[in-house]
Amino acid sequence: MSQIVTRFAPSPTGYLHIGGLRTALFNYLYARTNGGKFLLRIEDTDTSRNCVEAAKAIVEAFDWVGLDYDGEVVYQSQRLALYQTYIQKLLDTGKAYYCYMSKEELDSLRESQRQRGETPRYDNRYRDFKGVAPEGIKPVVRLKTPLEGSIAFDDGVKGHIAIDASEIDDYIIARSDGTPTYNFVVAIDDALMGVTDVIRGDDHLSNTPKQILVYQAFDWKIPKFYHVPMILNPQGKKLSKRDGAMGVMDYQKMGYLPQAILNFLVRLGWSYHDQEIFSLQEMLQFFDPKNLNTSASAYNQEKFLWLNQHYIKQTPNDKLEKLLSSFGIKAISEDKREILYNELKNRSQTLCEFATHFTEVMNPPQTYDEKMRKKLDQQAKVWLETISAELTQTQWDIENLEQYLHNFASSHNIKLGQLMPALRCALLGKSGGIGIAPAIYVLGLQECQKRIEVFNAQDS
Repeated sequence: MSQIVTRFAPSPTGYLHIGGLRTALFNYLYARTNGGKFLLRIEDTDTSRNCVEAAKAIVEAFDWVGLDYDGEVVYQSQRLALYQTYIQKLLDTGKAYYCYMSKEELDSLRESQRQRGETPRYDNRYRDFKGVAPEGIKPVVRLKTPLEGSIAFDDGVKGHIAIDASEIDDYIIARSDGTPTYNFVVAIDDALMGVTDVIRGDDHLSNTPKQILVYQAFDWKIPKFYHVPMILNPQGKKLSKRDGAMGVMDYQKMGYLPQAILNFLVRLGWSYHDQEIFSLQEMLQFFDPKNLNTSASAYNQEKFLWLNQHYIKQTPNDKLEKLLSSFGIKAISEDKREILYNELKNRSQTLCEFATHFTEVMNPPQTYDEKMRKKLDQQAKVWLETISAELTQTQWDIENLEQYLHNFASSHNIKLGQLMPALRCALLGKSGGIGIAPAIYVLGLQECQKRIEVFNAQDS
């Protein structure tokens, strides 16, 4: 069996979206699982639409999520001379030809075909042209496609597919300025790079017969194709930015972890029994393109957040602290970090949310929840003042702080349901959040006393 070679080949006309990253992941897993090669190619021949920043962001996204590729990144824009040699080979062997049809002539032809209820298509008028070329027209180059029969292939997801040759006209492989077209260069590159398996979105399905014809023109071996159904929104429509069709690096800014993104994406179109959580190692162990889904997958934001929180919980706190530095969070002492981070992991679905909760604990409250304040009477302030003084003699660990608060409530004949809201309002300014004993421990004696003093000084 020959070595499996897959590739991911995005066009840098926009930033890499998660649908593209999913395609890359499937190709990566198939190659790595089988000890093969995974290649990255940037298809940047459309100079009018290319974006240099988008091309850089594609490579940056690969680095961030940890998908390594073999060799250097291949840029099609640097291979134009190579494509010209293959166009010339087809011209020399009569498998391609110059077409001198002007844009106006082509537009007129298509309009008359539409009026007759026909599918607009080129009419092959220059297919066997032997006359004198019209003056003033730069020709395009068209591939001679079969006039009868069918183009057939076995798709790894869709099954056997056969397209009537009459449905494909002699399509353009080089524009009038000499630049090659998409379907031509894709086939040339895949063949020259030794690509054996092509996993891509099923929006490319209509391109496949055209690319197969290029392979056949050069008598090259045709790769195995897998056309994966697209990712849809929960309503079954094309993903929009609102649904999650953002650039991959936007997810980094929003506080998602790369492990969560890869786990989320691998399950959008592939499954292994009923398993939901997959490490990259497990993906490599179990992935097989034969198990790719034949129907479209729905983007599920709740599941994405659930996975992200799972991986936040799994991340060691020292590593989490480094990740949070990008969100403006400064380091704290290790003992306080362990207490606070473990509390916040259960309350945070993204690093952004984690950073917000962290800041709410560590920064003194600027305002106080009015509903909570109105429920507190003057007696509550006396309790807080007493606690502030007695904390000085309390042994400073979570267990003893918990015990002290329970003992205080018991000895003063106070329900914990009355005491805790008063402390929470004074220390954190609002309801909800981490436990009071962990909050007291993390803030420290002086900060707790200061916050209680500021709160008690407020008008009731």
